[in-house]
Amino acid sequence: MILHVQYRNLDYDYVDTRTLDSLLEDEGIRRFYRPSEKRWVNVYRDPIRGMGGDYSGPSRRKTDMATKVKRPLNPGLQVGLHCGKSV
Repeated sequence: MILHVQYRNLDYDYVDTRTLDSLLEDEGIRRFYRPSEKRWVNVYRDPIRGMGGDYSGPSRRKTDMATKVKRPLNPGLQVGLHCGKSV
């Protein structure tokens, strides 16, 4: 994807997402146009990728959920038991 950016010296340019990531990391731009929101994002004021904290909980992405191994609902349930009695 190609995005419109404004550098710190007020010049404008078009860059790909990899270059945008690099510019954000190096603090080389003032703002970029986010097409999904149809607005300019100020990198000093607005939330941008990489600004969140570290997340140590379980993954919640759909792609990660699909690859997880499915386990039985009650792993302690033994085969051959019915209502707590042997069959």
